[in-house]
Amino acid sequence: MKKRYDYLIVGAGLYGAMMAWRLNDKGKKCLVIDRRSHTGGNIYCENTEGINVHKYGAHIFHTSNKKVWDFVNSIVPFNRYTNSPLAKYHGRLYNLPFNMNTFSRMWNITTPEEARCIIEEQKQEMKAKLNGRQPQNLEEQALMLVGKDIYEVLIKEYTEKQWGRPCTELPAFIIKRLPVRFVYDNNYFNDTYQGIPIGGYNKLIDGLLKECDILTDIDFFNTNDLCPEANIHRWKEIADQLVFTAKIDQFYDYRYGQLDYRSLRFEHETLDCPNYQGNAVVNYTDKEVAYTRTIEHKHFELFGDKVYDIPKTVVTKEYPQEWHEGLEPYYPVNDDKNMQLYASYKALADQEPDVIFGGRLAEYKYYDMAPIVEKILEI
Repeated sequence: MKKRYDYLIVGAGLYGAMMAWRLNDKGKKCLVIDRRSHTGGNIYCENTEGINVHKYGAHIFHTSNKKVWDFVNSIVPFNRYTNSPLAKYHGRLYNLPFNMNTFSRMWNITTPEEARCIIEEQKQEMKAKLNGRQPQNLEEQALMLVGKDIYEVLIKEYTEKQWGRPCTELPAFIIKRLPVRFVYDNNYFNDTYQGIPIGGYNKLIDGLLKECDILTDIDFFNTNDLCPEANIHRWKEIADQLVFTAKIDQFYDYRYGQLDYRSLRFEHETLDCPNYQGNAVVNYTDKEVAYTRTIEHKHFELFGDKVYDIPKTVVTKEYPQEWHEGLEPYYPVNDDKNMQLYASYKALADQEPDVIFGGRLAEYKYYDMAPIVEKILEI
């Protein structure tokens, strides 16, 4: 293929699609490739029984940046979905995030003062153990935030399932962003705007990529017949620059070793009933249940009695698992060992004048969707 692109973009997820839109807006011609058979990365939706199924887990767009919100809505209008997950522990339901509904259910109380007193009393034991030092792990941090009862019922076993490690071995920062409110408010996010694209996330990705050439089923690391030049060894034959959103350690052929990830396995099931759990997301916080949450996808876009307009429903069980080659890497394990390893790869990446490394895998960091949009709009 004769070189005719300004940029080859590896990965058609949100970062790659946003970069494609931004570069095209600047007059650049882009070829976008993805090893999957579809665009959209992990926000891809598959329509089943008239329901947009979040194929790779629940994704809710939320931001307080009006510019970001206006931009995504200029591509596709978003609905008014509010994220209000539930937690289930040994059959008993609790509201999330931790708020007065949670505390009332936990302790049979009704006032913020009662809740504060209980939490403060339970925090004292850990405060005494710390003796002035900062929490060193997730367990210490959680006990300092919400006390023993909330930690043991709603955090400990769920988190250990999710990460496959004891809470005492997980970094404290993981839990620091957990909302705790002394009001009766089940809205998980504090952001001004939140919602789901009407018709699913595919409409957002399609809108971002509409001016670009796209090839799916292309693995950048393997020679292919469809476009042999869209390959790590030959990409300069067709493009002046590269936008790389896949694994940074793989780009360098694991020169310093492999970075660690957590992976997920999804079980999707179509049920012959219109309303299975009455909520989009229910977290299962006890260790006896192998999955961490169930997702009933129709609740992302159908509200109130509208859920009964579609007689069937699709429910997904989400199972966390340790990542190994062949599985999808979902969550970076940002402990000291892995961050030191990433720093070595980042030093190599910083010396690449013709390559932009971006996104969750290339930057080895967890990203919400809105910060990706915001970051690229500012380029």
